[in-house]
Amino acid sequence: MELNGSRVLVTGASGGIGDALVGQLCTAGAQVLAVGRDADKLAAAQGRFPHALRALAADLATPAGVDAVAAAARDFGGVDCVVQAAGLNRFGLVEQQDDEAIAAQVALNLVAPMLLTRRLLPLLRERPRALLLFVGSTFGAIGYPGFAPYSATKFGLRGFAEALRRELADGPVRVLYLAPRATRTAMNAGAVVEMNRALGVAMDPPAQVAAAIVQALRDESPERHLGWPERFFARLNRLLPRVVDRALRGQLATIQRFAHSEPEENRP
Repeated sequence: MELNGSRVLVTGASGGIGDALVGQLCTAGAQVLAVGRDADKLAAAQGRFPHALRALAADLATPAGVDAVAAAARDFGGVDCVVQAAGLNRFGLVEQQDDEAIAAQVALNLVAPMLLTRRLLPLLRERPRALLLFVGSTFGAIGYPGFAPYSATKFGLRGFAEALRRELADGPVRVLYLAPRATRTAMNAGAVVEMNRALGVAMDPPAQVAAAIVQALRDESPERHLGWPERFFARLNRLLPRVVDRALRGQLATIQRFAHSEPEENRP
């Protein structure tokens, strides 16, 4: 897709990846409708790109938030591209995560993208060609200890994107899925950063992930996984999951140690 002059809706725009993505899209000449929950961060982005960006503070985990985004997209003059990057994770063993924390991850990571997609498809179909990109995760291909509910939502999102791609194959809307590996954003608690350091897990800067999303939009890549060896293990997990079981079993004690050491205020 040619981004210059395109109208792009980005959810999760006040997060680390979303904020970087909004900046890169505006620089590329796109008109951006930036949706997020942090009104102050959105206002700062609008200040940087006053002629290219329209901001909307909304909580997509609520019906009112989904309604507001759908209405704003219509008022925006429609959209050529939607990037669904809003997300939430909680690090901790399943016993450490209460009902509200699990439900919140499912609501924002999985239910909201499906509901918003249903609302926006009529607008996307009006274009001669349109893109719908879902930002997933390596944990949508590898179920990872300490992130069981989060992994479940990202597995679901990847499945939704795959099924939707096939469902829309005879029309103008192309469905893309991009899976970052660990990223240095505020969404990751300090215990996660320390655990990744102990395990030798690389964490990409948000701008690097945003650049990969921009490239995926330009290439219209159906599915892309970022990072090595993460791409290899994602494929291996599909073919030989028991091998990955054994590899992660060797990390389990470290994961458990950091999960139990996480400060109480960082737990849901």
